[in-house]
Amino acid sequence: MSADLRARTRSFIRDVVLPAEPAPGAPLDDIALAALRDRAREAGLYAPHAPVEYGGLGLPLDEWSGVFQEAGYSPIGPLVLGIMAPDEGNVHLLHVVGTPAQHERFLAPLVRGDVRSSFAMTEPHPGAGSDPRALSTSAERVDGGWRITGRKRFISGANGAAFAIVMARTPAVDAWQEGATMFLLSLDAPGVTIGPDVHTIEGAIAGGHPYVSFAGCFVPDEDVLGEPGQGFRYAQVRLGPARLTHCMRWLGLARRAHDTALDRANARELFGSRLRDLGVAQALLADSVIDLETSDAIIDRTARVLAADPRAGEALSSVAKVHCSEAVFRVIDRSVQLCGGDGVTDALPLLQYLNEVRPFRIYDGSSETHRWAIARRAASARAREVEAGASRLDEVVP
Repeated sequence: MSADLRARTRSFIRDVVLPAEPAPGAPLDDIALAALRDRAREAGLYAPHAPVEYGGLGLPLDEWSGVFQEAGYSPIGPLVLGIMAPDEGNVHLLHVVGTPAQHERFLAPLVRGDVRSSFAMTEPHPGAGSDPRALSTSAERVDGGWRITGRKRFISGANGAAFAIVMARTPAVDAWQEGATMFLLSLDAPGVTIGPDVHTIEGAIAGGHPYVSFAGCFVPDEDVLGEPGQGFRYAQVRLGPARLTHCMRWLGLARRAHDTALDRANARELFGSRLRDLGVAQALLADSVIDLETSDAIIDRTARVLAADPRAGEALSSVAKVHCSEAVFRVIDRSVQLCGGDGVTDALPLLQYLNEVRPFRIYDGSSETHRWAIARRAASARAREVEAGASRLDEVVP
């Protein structure tokens, strides 16, 4: 299924989506988006990752990469196909954790593209950011539900979203332990304030990244996502695949930038030779191929591990996220360099691509935070091996 779907997605993106792209950096208007989504549905390409019973194509996680990369070849491709963050990650989380009633109220319209959503986790300092344990937004138990109080920041997609999945700290109540809880909250509910906006250098995510404040917002019990106190555990259901799908989409855009650089290298003549035949250009092109291929390989392996063992896959997704976020930036940056003066103007869209992928080294956990976690896991795993009887390899015998 995935090979055929990838080929059809590739043709659709190149034949239908690329000609409809707005000027570099400009948003796609709602009317144009709706028309393109209709064409994607007619072509049988819309919501490939979503469950079939709610209108998706039911593609398994370990087969997403090829399709997501093809969609990512255009900055608007993921939005057109309904696989852009944060909706794509919320679809997966709702499908895994949500109740049948929540599927009907929240998941089904999200899959259809009738609404957009957001995930409200990050907070202003000193609240939750790279360290989720600093979560300061809280929810108190009241008759029939909960009341949420707190302020969030950098809530991607919140402008115009119908609802948010809100992470809040909750006390031990009844049989529920103290911890974090996920709530499904309509963003037009009393007590919700959206804004001010946060201006960023990228613009691919519809709805921006504004502040969102909650002033005693009531959430009924039926809108608690999963079990109270288990929010951090459920977050891993979302974050592992969501990190990886960012890698997939941006790798598609890096391939577009690389193709642009290859076209320039084939056509441009300098010092009596084509650019492609000059050693310095060859080194740049070769390094980009290496970055593209290694990124593709780690994405593919991580997707397979996530499908088989979500906990192990979540750990490996940190490796994939760091590598891919830095590799795609290098590929696009080299492409800018190979295109010379045109690369830093809006005559080509490369500068837009550079702006789009630069924040990826911060979003979904900074590269530094992931490296800390990767190193800690590696050291702990080796310590357990030694404790279990493996020989230490660093000892020097006099």
